[in-house]
Amino acid sequence: MDTVSLANHFLIAMPAMDDPNFSRTLTYICEHNADGAIGIIVNRPTDLNLAGLFDRVSIPLDDEATEARFAHLPVYFGGPVQTDRGFVLHRPTGQWQSSLNIGEGIALTSSRDILQAMAVNGEPAEVLVSLGYAGWTAGQLEWELSQNSWLTVAANADIIFSTPPEERLPAAMQLLGIDFARLSEVAGHA
Repeated sequence: MDTVSLANHFLIAMPAMDDPNFSRTLTYICEHNADGAIGIIVNRPTDLNLAGLFDRVSIPLDDEATEARFAHLPVYFGGPVQTDRGFVLHRPTGQWQSSLNIGEGIALTSSRDILQAMAVNGEPAEVLVSLGYAGWTAGQLEWELSQNSWLTVAANADIIFSTPPEERLPAAMQLLGIDFARLSEVAGHA
């Protein structure tokens, strides 16, 4: 059976999601194939901001303009896998040592060179930095979808990069024409 790729789609956690890592989350799927899936939770900012992260990894922000642009941005909880490792969801894609080109001009990069470029050049223009990612083994995401754990919708990059974190989940729901507050915790199968 062929797997339909959900790369460049949002996963919207259903209200009955009991896993605290994913309850009330909006996850952007970066890769999805027969081997599994990788995503970044895009609506869970942590208390750590980029100024603190850059300090932790000993990369100084080069000038006042770069500091003003990035220092205040939050670092996100990207998911429960490899929470000690950083991932940068960004556009435009650029040329980095370790990047996954997702499509629609968006990439996921996990190499230090992107942080150095942000500190020195203020690029890439739009970023969401996370610690950790969400991962599914082969067939796991498909099974969770069959259990009504998630809703899916084609992603809109403006929700990731231009919408405040607390508004991202409702904005993704609006892409489906659904009000999250009215979504039932009870799922049925026809």
